[in-house]
Amino acid sequence: MVARLAQGERMPDGHWLVANRQTGGRGRQGRSWIDAPGNFMGSTAVQLHDRDPAPATLSFVAALAVYETVLPMLANPSALMLKWPNDVLFEGAKFCGLLLEREAGHAVIGIGVNLKAAPAIEDRKVKALSDTGPAPERDAFAQALANQMALEFQRWREFGAEPIINRWKAAAHKPGTALCVHNSDGSRISGTFDGLDQHGALRLRLPDGTTHMVHAGDVLLEER
Repeated sequence: MVARLAQGERMPDGHWLVANRQTGGRGRQGRSWIDAPGNFMGSTAVQLHDRDPAPATLSFVAALAVYETVLPMLANPSALMLKWPNDVLFEGAKFCGLLLEREAGHAVIGIGVNLKAAPAIEDRKVKALSDTGPAPERDAFAQALANQMALEFQRWREFGAEPIINRWKAAAHKPGTALCVHNSDGSRISGTFDGLDQHGALRLRLPDGTTHMVHAGDVLLEER
């Protein structure tokens, strides 16, 4: 989808590409996202306008859309949790990946969800919905997600990013949760979750009591 936009193609909001197989899936910071039969792998594009909220907040929109789509499918809704910046965790393990890119006046959101299988990811716990019960068929899930995403886009444009961020925080790890930030330069910073600012940046409370603002990086939950 990004390549097609780069070539000048225009796509309406709500347009989706859903893959049966994915051989070049990409995650954050250049990592690969591995597919598996029966899993969901799709991308959608949003045409950006001058009065839109900050495009970076679309990662919260997408995470909430996945969260709200999956929630009614679970016998135990408390097993689902959001993690900064754009992960959805199932029983504490990664089962969904999101990637936000910009191209030619559009934001492209790539989403991968482990419905039927959980391919291994180095240094990450992974799960599939099928690990604890029946998982939805890919096409049914795709339609449900597209409907929820359209609703979340509408809310984002109409009411702004603040209500989206507040809903995200309500579904995320609680304040005081131990976190470790892995930066792209290989450095790591440990602290506790102290909420988000109005733009969605992570507030990390350090052991000395100061606050470190995190705008990018991988965040892992630390066991204590």
